[in-house]
Amino acid sequence: MADPIPPAFAESLSPADTPGATDATARLIAELSRRGLTIAVAESLTGGALTAELVRIPGASVVVNGGVVAYQSALKHTLLGVDAALLEEHGAVHPQVALQMAEGVRTRLAVDGRPADIGIATTGVAGPDGQGGHEPGTVFLGLARRGEISVIPLRLHGDRALIRAASVAAAIEAVWQLLARDAVE
Repeated sequence: MADPIPPAFAESLSPADTPGATDATARLIAELSRRGLTIAVAESLTGGALTAELVRIPGASVVVNGGVVAYQSALKHTLLGVDAALLEEHGAVHPQVALQMAEGVRTRLAVDGRPADIGIATTGVAGPDGQGGHEPGTVFLGLARRGEISVIPLRLHGDRALIRAASVAAAIEAVWQLLARDAVE
């Protein structure tokens, strides 16, 4: 699956004491709710699967501001504010594109003038063919939170469905790890 992401969720984030919080996404939604944090999602290769995974959990409407599926590069620019010159020069599969998507969705999906606390973005190549010189399984996750941005490069293996599913799982884990850093600081 994802080579650069550590396999276990942070121990400092114990499962929520709510019924049904037995999977990673349920625990994430419960933890975001407990902390009063919101999240917004920008998706390309996952095509809405990450947002669907988050809203699968009852009560997600308290923390999920929304999601944008910007499959075409032009929409990454117009909807999410990704720099057009960056897209022209490097294409959509680039770490800086993931970062700009995450920050863009965080601010553009503001509710009552308040940006989402966390923006997460997925961009990459699910296959079966490569794109822009990138092999299938090349994925970048962008994370944005209050001026803090980071990118997680992934090299995933499998067919299109497995790469997309692994990207969703890695994104859920990436947000967990972001929250875990807060718990130890």
